[in-house]
Amino acid sequence: MTSGDKPTTTDQDTDTRAVTEAALFEAFGGVRGMVETVLPGLLFVTIFTINKDLRSSAIAAVAVSLVLLVVRLARKDTVKHAFSGIFGVAFGVVFAMITGNAKDFYLPGMLYTLGLAAAYIITALVGFPLIGVILGPVFKENLSWRDRNPGRKKAYTKASWAWGLILLAKCAVLFPLYWWADTAQFGWVLITLKIPPFLLAVYLTWVFLAKAPAPIDVFAEMEAEEQAEKAAKEARKAAEAQQSEA
Repeated sequence: MTSGDKPTTTDQDTDTRAVTEAALFEAFGGVRGMVETVLPGLLFVTIFTINKDLRSSAIAAVAVSLVLLVVRLARKDTVKHAFSGIFGVAFGVVFAMITGNAKDFYLPGMLYTLGLAAAYIITALVGFPLIGVILGPVFKENLSWRDRNPGRKKAYTKASWAWGLILLAKCAVLFPLYWWADTAQFGWVLITLKIPPFLLAVYLTWVFLAKAPAPIDVFAEMEAEEQAEKAAKEARKAAEAQQSEA
């Protein structure tokens, strides 16, 4: 191979960034996942702003969540984002119906966000960053970054800090408004804050991982080990057959 055939550092960096971008897009659902996250809540607050009726707003939110799930099932797409969306909407609806306060539709999601922020920060502090657990299988590295790839562990730790602090800042805005604002005002603020913090966290994750060492493909390693073991067995059988003939 000539020097001209070897990929340049720039080419390798470009490939790493492209792979990282594709993996993050898959892990977090891309544009469609964001739509499925936002649409039920948007429909709820829109209808409630118009008619102030909790029941019709809740029915509309659940209905659109079910439609999104059915569409994914019909297309045989990954349904994890749709399922998580419908469970989130269902918890919100049940909670709001029990309390009779439409604003409580958003409370389970807020508590989940707060818990997730704490999980990101705590796991980063103890050296087992949550974002690495989430993205490890996507990059086919599983948990190999923990003891075999310190550069990626450092990047995952930074990303987990970013997710935790961004979500914590979001909670610092939403929880006071939950007590002070009326349902419609609070709903619109919450919808507004759905996507920008998420995009910021994803972008920072991409920046950290794009600069990190390449992931160790543990699936390829296991396949190579299986192939080597198979070849060794075949070689032993061939040697035994030659000895028998001799």
